[in-house]
Amino acid sequence: MLFSSYTFLFQFLPAVALAFAAARLHSPRAGILVLVAASLVFYGAWKPVYLLLFVTSVAVNFTLGLRMDDPARRRATGTLGVALNLALLCYFKYTNFIFDSLNTLTGAPLPFVNIILPLGISFFTFQQIAYLVDVMRGAKVERDIVSYTLFVSFFPHLIAGPLVHHAEMIPQFKRGRTGRSAVLAARGLAIFAAGLFKKVVIADNLAQFVSPVFAHLDAGGGATTTWAWLATLSYTLQIYFDFSGYSDMAIGLALLFGIRLPVNFRSPYRAASIIEFWRRWHITLSRFLRDYLYIPLGGNRLGGQRRYANLMVTMLLGGLWHGAGWNFFIWGGLHGLYLCVNHLWRGWHGEPKRAGLIAKAAGWVITFFAVVIAWVFFRAKTAAGAWQMLGSLFGFEAGSSAYASPGILRVMDLPILVGEERLLLIGGGAVALALLIALCLPNVPALFGYREYRHAPEPASWLSWRPNAAWALVTALAFAISLFGMWQRLEFLYFQF
Repeated sequence: MLFSSYTFLFQFLPAVALAFAAARLHSPRAGILVLVAASLVFYGAWKPVYLLLFVTSVAVNFTLGLRMDDPARRRATGTLGVALNLALLCYFKYTNFIFDSLNTLTGAPLPFVNIILPLGISFFTFQQIAYLVDVMRGAKVERDIVSYTLFVSFFPHLIAGPLVHHAEMIPQFKRGRTGRSAVLAARGLAIFAAGLFKKVVIADNLAQFVSPVFAHLDAGGGATTTWAWLATLSYTLQIYFDFSGYSDMAIGLALLFGIRLPVNFRSPYRAASIIEFWRRWHITLSRFLRDYLYIPLGGNRLGGQRRYANLMVTMLLGGLWHGAGWNFFIWGGLHGLYLCVNHLWRGWHGEPKRAGLIAKAAGWVITFFAVVIAWVFFRAKTAAGAWQMLGSLFGFEAGSSAYASPGILRVMDLPILVGEERLLLIGGGAVALALLIALCLPNVPALFGYREYRHAPEPASWLSWRPNAAWALVTALAFAISLFGMWQRLEFLYFQF
């Protein structure tokens, strides 16, 4: 069930909101039970059989957590739990990748296993691993099965994040009161509408300049330099507006129920270094990789060479977390290399202080270019397609096999015949406008004065939301335009992870 679907917006969400409001008149606990039931229905609506897998995963991890209350068996139990979670993730996500890789290396006729990847398995598995590791480190064992289940299954973040931490979620569920109010609900709806607009109007319309070109290259074709740059830059902005749009919608939905999720994006394409980029992009994943992989590996405590090795291992595994394929491995490796180079540069020149305008501009250009190149491997379905795209970007055109568009522009998926040359111009304008929005407009949580749980509000921006008629009109307009485009029903890019 997609957030950007009529079923979710006009059936599921109103029913849950009404049931939650009615239940809370009885008690806060009743409201939490409603959210648990709604979250399980939300997950089961995709494939009911996988709801059993999800519930089993939650029950096993909760039980293991209870067993870890005994210090004598805490480490053994926690290690077993982490191993079971990783085994589950590896089976569903990496079995065919491992078989295919072994087949390529050895020539052994290993079978293809028809495994359907459960939605959100990377997210709910990592969240439970983090919980078990924290308990091993001395965190309090959770004894309330209802709060624990909602921590894992809360439907706004269940499918594609943000990755939440038990210490920032479970206390909110256990509060006798939540921060629900008319203003909070209005802010939540406005944030949701902004995220929906980013997904449906911006990301989904950029997809038409991405999918056919990459599909052509993955099938063995080529592309002109113009089409290659248009497709790659379009994807660079598509994935940002798609994923950050989802994260904004998740934050807005959670606010409707008085729950505050962590911010997952802070305008990452403004970053002037790769280090800064990863402090702004998919923030909750960066936090997880730092706390549960990079630091346990030794972090920067064991010398420079070990630090760079740890960075590479962390980013390579982070790449594989996104998808079971060598392209994702290369993408993670590129970002690991970028981070190593960035840290080496800082080691030679010291921590940046007040950089001048030219230095900032140069840093931004280098960072953005590096990120764009890495996205080629993230998007391409095959290694051959990725290398062909890189060749096309730098002028090695494909001649007669180059991609040729039928010259049809799709506005909210409504076809308009414009011709190929005009389509390229329109595509370039769309990319420029989307990049301008990403760079110049405030980040959505900052725009709406959002505050994370036990954090200060987002820094104020030059444009700020107010609960007044003007902003209500803007929100309604954004929502109405998004409703018109929702019939395309393009899935969120991160659903495959």
